[in-house]
Amino acid sequence: MHACRNWLPDSCWHFQHGPIDLVIRAEGDAGIVAQAHESAWIRFTTVLQELVAELPALRAPVGDVCTVQGVVAQRMWSACAPYRMDFITSMAAVAGAVAQEILDCYAHSGIDRAWVNNGGDIALHLAPGQRASVGVVSDIAALDIQQLRNGLVVDGQLHITSTMPVRGVATSGWRGRSQSMGIADSVTVLAQTAAQADAAATIVANAVNVQDARISRMPAWLVRDDSDLGGLHVTVDVPALPLTQVQIALQRGLRKAHELKAQGLLWFAMLTCQGHYAVTLEPMALGGMPQGEKLREEIEVGSVFA
Repeated sequence: MHACRNWLPDSCWHFQHGPIDLVIRAEGDAGIVAQAHESAWIRFTTVLQELVAELPALRAPVGDVCTVQGVVAQRMWSACAPYRMDFITSMAAVAGAVAQEILDCYAHSGIDRAWVNNGGDIALHLAPGQRASVGVVSDIAALDIQQLRNGLVVDGQLHITSTMPVRGVATSGWRGRSQSMGIADSVTVLAQTAAQADAAATIVANAVNVQDARISRMPAWLVRDDSDLGGLHVTVDVPALPLTQVQIALQRGLRKAHELKAQGLLWFAMLTCQGHYAVTLEPMALGGMPQGEKLREEIEVGSVFA
């Protein structure tokens, strides 16, 4: 298994090595950008072997003392350490931490904007005066091949400017490649770093939950044999639920998101479940969503934007 890279038609690089799959774009001085791409590639080829060398410790529950040595592994542990009173392993921040490590190669004068997208978890570089927009798809189960071929239609956008304390975006939920103990279709988090966003999205998605016998759950290792969650039960199917249950689940998740926001662990969170959403409102971050009453903080749950 060797690292490989491909230049994509939309002026992006695709780096892939085992489970790590990055799409990278940078803008600015052409020479500096090209040099940064080469530096990123050299660094990328070493990341997977570093993580594999410490995999047992990274899959263990996070404790009071950091026992890992690598810079990416330590970043993973640091992002997850605030949640160590609950069950969490450093793997909850792996995608964001890897994206953040590669982005460091682009955080230089002469590069206006850069982003590293690791399966939906994104690290950003924004020079002063720059901004970025991140599309939100609230329910990946609604996507079909035709949409993917013709261009993705997003439900809304999150607008991030260089003045915001946000350089990381991550999404978690019970669908897709994530494993979650909750029922959120998606929880998208903006945070200071990609690793922090990754860990916080995991925690908030777990909190979007209700007990209902019709919700199907099973031990994580039965869903994916290499899961770091072991015998913990994760969600594998959620039927259509009554609106009251959806609202309760979203309110529980939103309370958790507000707790993390108060601790400085996230800046913004958007939670979606079965066509309804809740947000920790930051008006400057929102775009393409309904305006007015539905987005007032005190009206915490509403219909998902179309």
